[in-house]
Amino acid sequence: MQYNAKSVNDYISQVPEDRQAALKKLHKTIKSNLPKGFEEGIQYKMPAFYVPHSIYPDGYHCTPSEPLPFMSYASQKNSINLYHSGIYASPELYNWFVNEYPKYSKRKLDMGKSCIRFKKVDDIPFDLIAELCKKMSVDEWIELYETNLNKKK
Repeated sequence: MQYNAKSVNDYISQVPEDRQAALKKLHKTIKSNLPKGFEEGIQYKMPAFYVPHSIYPDGYHCTPSEPLPFMSYASQKNSINLYHSGIYASPELYNWFVNEYPKYSKRKLDMGKSCIRFKKVDDIPFDLIAELCKKMSVDEWIELYETNLNKKK
């Protein structure tokens, strides 16, 4: 589902009421645990945290006018999804997350390349997400992004 929101609060106010508290908690968890330098806003029609152009002027290679994406989340039809570019770009971080997940949730992990889906709001492992947020600084993300980008060239 897509929402035409101008801010994070605007986005959260548009999702179904039974998801709003979980999204507020998810936002607070990410914001309070990400290292300094990431900015928040709406990117690709969802709440996001990204590297601003003031730190990384090149922006996202697919759309240089967009800041470099890092983390975002969305309320979809059947789940709340968390997107983390670092998990996609770093096999070590991916493996860490997959190995840690069972310690925080009894549910089976539902995950794509960078997308983690939570079908029940009560099953969102906020403590694990907090730990995930602390795993990569802005500088580490830029270095990893550029390394992976250069491998493709």
